[in-house]
Amino acid sequence: MYSSIVVGTDGSKTAASAVERATELARASGARLGIVSAYKPVPESRLRRERREVPADMQWTVNPREDVEATLDEAADAAREAGVKEVQTWAREGDPAEAIIDVAEEQKAELVVVGNKGMTGASRFLLGSVPDKVSHYSPTSVLIIQTT
Repeated sequence: MYSSIVVGTDGSKTAASAVERATELARASGARLGIVSAYKPVPESRLRRERREVPADMQWTVNPREDVEATLDEAADAAREAGVKEVQTWAREGDPAEAIIDVAEEQKAELVVVGNKGMTGASRFLLGSVPDKVSHYSPTSVLIIQTT
């Protein structure tokens, strides 16, 4: 069926639905599962302040990607517990849709899974949305999961 599937998450409940479906497909087909999350850089002033609040031996954990890495770890752990043998994660700075598309291209994914949140209403034409962008620019098939 599929040998490589990529799914995007931001840690929300709707994104969790997409991750769950991608996990089911990866387990059923024995595919590699790539989980992607994008982030905006954290101001250095916030990082300095947070580093002062943790013990010296734990300061390495305070980094611009710490929140997104926790989201990715949680999704990857759930996929492994569900029986997916090969799970990889990517934290990418920038636009979420571009991050998903970039990873799908790099990994030669055969399927991209995203949730439908943001697909309804006229605002999608003005603002754009992750599922809308991914569906238009993905290098491969896209499965849009009904999450709302």
